[in-house]
Amino acid sequence: MTATSRPAPGWFDRLPTTRPIAEFSVWSADLLNIGADLQRIQPHADLLHIDVADGHFAPAFLLFPDLMARVRAASPVPLHVHLMVEDSILAAQIDQFADAGADVITVHAECASVATGALDHIRCRGCIPGLVLRVETPVATLQPYLAQIQFITLLGTAIGVKGKGLHEDALDRLREARAMVQAAGLDGRIRVIADGGIRHETVPQLRAAGAEGVVLGSLAFGDANLDARMAWLAAQ
Repeated sequence: MTATSRPAPGWFDRLPTTRPIAEFSVWSADLLNIGADLQRIQPHADLLHIDVADGHFAPAFLLFPDLMARVRAASPVPLHVHLMVEDSILAAQIDQFADAGADVITVHAECASVATGALDHIRCRGCIPGLVLRVETPVATLQPYLAQIQFITLLGTAIGVKGKGLHEDALDRLREARAMVQAAGLDGRIRVIADGGIRHETVPQLRAAGAEGVVLGSLAFGDANLDARMAWLAAQ
């Protein structure tokens, strides 16, 4: 790892406020040519999104710390690790991905027995903490944790499944989350991100409902004209 492979200090405070934050999901990259994909998206990416799933908490099984460490060494873009793992291994996973170079680690509020301690542990490891909610979990579940977090990620589709349409409650949930953050006087300190169901037709709806950023998969990686796609995103 080199000094140039880490984001510059203060990167969180420089995240955009006049356009959507663009998180690029490494899960949607060409994993056989990931280096080339990282170079292609680097001018456009505010964060790289690393999905981690244990095959139990979420049906998928992905991505591992050694791969993320290679991504860290290759890219100065901040790394956002989304841990979809069971309570019993959450602390160990935080340590492994912090060691591998994570900048942000978000855990699920559904891991209620360990969530408070996990958020403290993330900050102690020098990473920015955040929470993620499944589509079926009430947004009010976030309320007790607001003082501890800087990212909220709301899933708009079933957890750990790609290619699904946006859940019917996704827009209302975004509105509720933004209202909660604003009522707590934490607008700007906590950024609200939409993950799942990110399509050409849904991004304007998500943005209007309060999403400050989106996790881009095939919408970006599958677009042959990425410059035009990102110009379109910036206009939302």
